[in-house]
Amino acid sequence: MQQTLPLFPISLIGSWPRENEILKYLHKNEEDSRFETLIANQTQKIVQSQEENGVDILTGGELSRDNYCSFVARKLSGVKLMSMVEMLDFIEDKESFEEILTKLDVPGFSIKNAICVDKVSYGESLVAKELALLQRFTKKPLKVTLPGPYLLTRSMWLPALSAKHYSSKEALGDDILKVLKKEVDILVENGAHMIQLDEPVLTEVVFTHGKPRSFMCAALSERKDPSHELRFATRLIQELIDYINQKKVCSALHVCRGNWSSDESTLLSGPYTPLVPVFEASGANVLHLEFSTPRAGEIASLFKQSTLADSIILGLGVLNPRTPEIETPEEIIAKVEEALQYLPKEKIWLNPDCGFATFSNRPLNTQAIIEGKLNALYQAALFLRNAHA
Repeated sequence: MQQTLPLFPISLIGSWPRENEILKYLHKNEEDSRFETLIANQTQKIVQSQEENGVDILTGGELSRDNYCSFVARKLSGVKLMSMVEMLDFIEDKESFEEILTKLDVPGFSIKNAICVDKVSYGESLVAKELALLQRFTKKPLKVTLPGPYLLTRSMWLPALSAKHYSSKEALGDDILKVLKKEVDILVENGAHMIQLDEPVLTEVVFTHGKPRSFMCAALSERKDPSHELRFATRLIQELIDYINQKKVCSALHVCRGNWSSDESTLLSGPYTPLVPVFEASGANVLHLEFSTPRAGEIASLFKQSTLADSIILGLGVLNPRTPEIETPEEIIAKVEEALQYLPKEKIWLNPDCGFATFSNRPLNTQAIIEGKLNALYQAALFLRNAHA
């Protein structure tokens, strides 16, 4: 795969702001032929924007998803889409949960979550339509993004409902793996170049222990100690990435600290050090990590006393999708030069920290700012390619 790409290749992480007419459909949780036409038209615009701004591995913007993981409720059996308000009836500590929503400025009626309410099984492909649309509009390599197995298991597990059908969260995780492996089969058969698993809830595990839970990943289930959770997460992630690698397509793992607000004080912070063992065991070809914000810690935290430099490509987050300020090429270049202290030039890719519209109702930036950021990234990449050729 690396041979088909330039030095310092550029990719996005996933989401893109949805146009207003698309949002109306997502609010109603409905689809029809007009919806599909709207999705196709905006996908074509996103492809054009990426190509004009030098993106090398294209994504579709996750336009038909209400958010980064709950969209699976429309695709899987045994899963129900519920708003946070609806979930309150089934949450034991209602007062604490409402307090979290208030502190983090999250409207409980507007954010929805996929909840396990029966045995979970494959209904239809999660994202094959997205891949097929992309293939209509570009010949460039394509990356498909999927919610990771740990994210789905954690966010789906609501004990008052889910425990009626599964003896434990771990038992649910086994069925989630079956579903995602079937999805991988379909994506590989249909020409996916790269499959990315999103696992932002990993940072919720290590950075909020003993503190109020973070809403960032809808991780609302009961939580055991971090070491138990990380072992469980590692097993799920490792098994699925190994399955992807066996299919001879590029595997990627994306981890961030929350992406719903421009208020940095509401988002998690801390270096990646506690997650390095998970990254090492994952087997992922590429790690897409945020580094444009000081909340992510130093790049050195990844490589001190680890084997990651030998085993992974770093998808270096150099754009903050939450801010209106457009990074300069010089700022991006400086971050890459820092990473070059630990990795050879062939093992550094460039990307934003996260998607530009994690929740469909809460886009983080405008089209003009997004394109300005991507253009700055492309200019930086051109300079780096020339400097390190």
